[in-house]
Amino acid sequence: MFSTQTDKSSKKGLAILGSTGSIGTQALEVISRYPDYFDLQVITAQKNASLLVEQAKKYKPNCVVIGDESAYERVREELWKEDIQVYAGIDALSQVVTYQEVDTVLTALVGYAGLRPTIEAIKAGKTIALANKETLVVAGELIRDLAREHQVEIYPVDSEHSAIFQCLTGEFQNPIEKIYLTASGGPFRGWTRKQLEDVRPEQALKHPNWSMGAKITIDSATLMNKGLEVIEAKWLFDLKNEQIDVIVHPQSIIHSIVQFEDGSMKAQMGLPDMKLPIQYALTYPDRFPTNFPRFSFLDYPELTFEQPDREVFLNLDAAFEALKLGGTAACALNAANEVTVQSFLDHKISFLDIAEINCRVMEQTNFVQKPDYEAYVQVDSEARSLAKNYVEKAFS
Repeated sequence: MFSTQTDKSSKKGLAILGSTGSIGTQALEVISRYPDYFDLQVITAQKNASLLVEQAKKYKPNCVVIGDESAYERVREELWKEDIQVYAGIDALSQVVTYQEVDTVLTALVGYAGLRPTIEAIKAGKTIALANKETLVVAGELIRDLAREHQVEIYPVDSEHSAIFQCLTGEFQNPIEKIYLTASGGPFRGWTRKQLEDVRPEQALKHPNWSMGAKITIDSATLMNKGLEVIEAKWLFDLKNEQIDVIVHPQSIIHSIVQFEDGSMKAQMGLPDMKLPIQYALTYPDRFPTNFPRFSFLDYPELTFEQPDREVFLNLDAAFEALKLGGTAACALNAANEVTVQSFLDHKISFLDIAEINCRVMEQTNFVQKPDYEAYVQVDSEARSLAKNYVEKAFS
């Protein structure tokens, strides 16, 4: 199924952006199982210098990048005996993805930070394994056009988009009627707004099915994660707004569904485990053998589905509105959400304030219908400033 040669020229050179996060750490576990297939070239982290150094010593990449420039000397001193190059800052991050030895870039950075290095990787003709949904949320049209111009493939890593992609394999010539992105509903499924008034960060960080980083876990609790996935799906699969729907599936066994024009439906199923979509994105079109736990129907005699409550979880509604508006609306919504989620984690605003502030910021931020890269940067900055102002008022 795959080469077992040890010649480095036959291996796939990888750059993992965000190697210390949830996706990045799991990706390193995945590639370590196939040393004859992958050649780790680059790993990066924003602030977690200790784990980055630990990973570099264990997995031996050719270079590392620490986003926090104040940690550069510490990382360099730790790794100078390892013959590993050390760089720091956003410019370095955007440069290492263009290295000739890199074939595929896994973008597992959290939030808006993934946009610029992904753009540079596409311009350099690298295959993209995309775990950073915000890249397409913020600048989907720009990324789509760049990928077409440079003939670059973008393979989704999100479990829901990987599921859609897997359902479409062998069906790319058949028009899609609709896709259904499944959502677990998060830890507060069925709660009322009254019940959500006193939710604490510790409660929101307890996801019922998935183990993820703090930001994505809070997004799941507010259903913003699903809203961002709706926007991402539009650009990944070239869909019309009305072709995308969300359905709550508490068991998280069916990861998403494609309905074709003849009414037939395909679903991708499996236990909740991000290693599978990570591996599929890195090895496509092949499926490598794994020892991951297997799903048994007898363990799940009932698979249930229900509509999401968009009157309680306003972030999902806001994402559909951003999808309808187009332009920079989603960029503003994403920027506000990054600020409000961190503010909630810092105990500065309430759980319900997250969506309230996000909606206000999206409405009030300068809107550009046909943005270029600089317009996205400007709108992102403006939306963050507005969101911070609202947080300060709520906190004071």
